[in-house]
Amino acid sequence: MRLAITLLALFLLAPAAFADEPVTVFIAGDSTAANKAENKRPETGWGEQLQKHFDAKKVRVDNRALNGRSTKTFIAEGRWQALIDSVKPGDYVLIQFGHNDQPKEKASHTPPEDFRRNLERFVDEVRAKKATPVLLTPVMRRRFDEKGVFQDTHFEYPDIVRGVAAERKVALIDMHRLSEKVLVREGPEESRKLFLQLKPGENPNYPQGVEDNTHFSPLGADIMAALVADGIRGQKLGLVKFLKK
Repeated sequence: MRLAITLLALFLLAPAAFADEPVTVFIAGDSTAANKAENKRPETGWGEQLQKHFDAKKVRVDNRALNGRSTKTFIAEGRWQALIDSVKPGDYVLIQFGHNDQPKEKASHTPPEDFRRNLERFVDEVRAKKATPVLLTPVMRRRFDEKGVFQDTHFEYPDIVRGVAAERKVALIDMHRLSEKVLVREGPEESRKLFLQLKPGENPNYPQGVEDNTHFSPLGADIMAALVADGIRGQKLGLVKFLKK
């Protein structure tokens, strides 16, 4: 009898314990989102800045993004499988690739049709875990021509992400267009402050200086993370109730 009462009590308490467990927001992506080593600072990934937008008691950001990865290498190295094995019902997975899929000269290059299939696989496997996939187009690189006109470098890859989102009815945060608006607004010179741009001697990690038009400064990462949070609001995801005002 005592055993039966104990089992009943555990059964009744289990839903409450589960309800108190925070939702996990996983990030699958490349260096623009990834956590950075101390010897690379002040380079900062937008994924590092996302947690501050959430109530930490309700949401935990698990950033699995990594430098240099494409959909192809993220799968080949077992990183996608490790992520999906960790997903539980009710979680969210933010998926942002394209930077390293697109360049044909890189070993990470993923042909467009393979890129599409990989994204479809990601979406389907997240949904199979009763979690919510969210597709993000790649953030823009900083590139202006000699006349100060902004130039895109991603070719068809952002449109593939948009197409998969539409076909699979997946929430889409169009960071490609959102980040373009920020860079165009800031212009060729002011936009430098959003990226890893340092003069010689300015930082011991980069004694010769650096002019990086892909990776973010802390300010740039902050702005990109805020765009992601705004995108979550715009898509009316269940996560909205956990965002800080």
